[in-house]
Amino acid sequence: MRKILVLATAVCCAAPAFAAEPPSRFGVDAPELARLGTLAVGFKTLHVVQHGQIDALAVDAAKGAAPLVDRALEVDLWYPARPAPGARPVMYTASLPSEPPAPEAHFSIPGIAVRDAPPSGTDHPLVVVSHGYSNDPRAMTWLTENLASKGYVVAAIRHEDPPITDRTRFAQLLMRRPLDIAFVAQTLQNKLAAEHMIDPARTALVGYSMGGYGVLTAAGATLDPDGGTVKWVPGGLMLPYARGGALRDTLKVKGLRAVVAISPAGGGSLASWGAEGLRAVTAPLLLIAGNEDRTVDYASGARAIFDTASGADRYLLTFKGGGHAMGLNPVPDSMRQKLWDQDWFEDPVWRKERLNAINAHFITAFLDLYVNGDESRAAFLNVQVGESSDGVWPATKPPASYDVYSPGGPGITLWKGFQRNHAVGLELLQARSTP
Repeated sequence: MRKILVLATAVCCAAPAFAAEPPSRFGVDAPELARLGTLAVGFKTLHVVQHGQIDALAVDAAKGAAPLVDRALEVDLWYPARPAPGARPVMYTASLPSEPPAPEAHFSIPGIAVRDAPPSGTDHPLVVVSHGYSNDPRAMTWLTENLASKGYVVAAIRHEDPPITDRTRFAQLLMRRPLDIAFVAQTLQNKLAAEHMIDPARTALVGYSMGGYGVLTAAGATLDPDGGTVKWVPGGLMLPYARGGALRDTLKVKGLRAVVAISPAGGGSLASWGAEGLRAVTAPLLLIAGNEDRTVDYASGARAIFDTASGADRYLLTFKGGGHAMGLNPVPDSMRQKLWDQDWFEDPVWRKERLNAINAHFITAFLDLYVNGDESRAAFLNVQVGESSDGVWPATKPPASYDVYSPGGPGITLWKGFQRNHAVGLELLQARSTP
């Protein structure tokens, strides 16, 4: 009898870990376009190798040279699929650096995708995702799975960053991030197009934090030869890739239709692009940030990028009071015991599921419009009032039910796709490209 009781107790205690909702499936207060699409999702991991790459951590200062090594990367791929009936969805596992001297913190995340499920459909748009410093792409399934269910093939690069706790190796991150993105994008454009899985002419980039620096650079923002990014890489190794350098064009992704940068690094003390580098970005740009970002700074980061990237149609979505942790899933249970571990995932002010749902809504509208050419999505982006809290639903037009979505349009300034009392604390700026 005692054994049965112990077993029952163990099962009850374990149940919450398996009952958690996948982060790609949002709650009832999510804006309209955040909900999952109609397609089943597959998941697999690809292995790619870029030969003969400079090792920025092994510079010979006397000779001003570095050895060449092979750069091996894993790429997690989410895609529209036809899973077998009854196939079980994946349980993702990953880890992040914990506060020294503690070892890495491990966690698991439930998903909706089925590992190695046969792909469905052809010529899907390709979205290349670049995670933040020392992050893991499987901590971004709120977005990767969600987009795949809507018809996108999503490739998230595992950048193999040096640990964030060891800043002596930061130069490797600065150099490799845009190079990894450009290489993976080109490799998958060729490989997946040959398999009729994607249309390489409809490519988008999404980057979080240092991934934001990477995707902006891979979108055409030219590195300043005198900026911090170039100078912090020893031996002048980044100069050929900077503005005016012979290798500058090797960083730029072809077939690019849109760029999303979440809490983007690259401004501030990095001064990656200088006063003119961002003007070279011409693909439409969606920036997402919190105005209390203490990691990369809002004013010299996302806001300055928005003001400077005048060659692109662009949007800046700001979470009032929000910080830096905008890119990852809600915190897994195993990461709740230490504040360092939790802060990888959670914002001090915004409920994370809510924050992710809002981002998924706007990213969906943005990619559908600029990558797929769905003009109906423009109404979700071209809001009538920049401050969400200023939007109203006239009393003369009562909604059919409490949780109905705002249809927008004449006389209704409540942001389209949001519910009453749930469009608060946000700002959306818009600007068109200028010569």
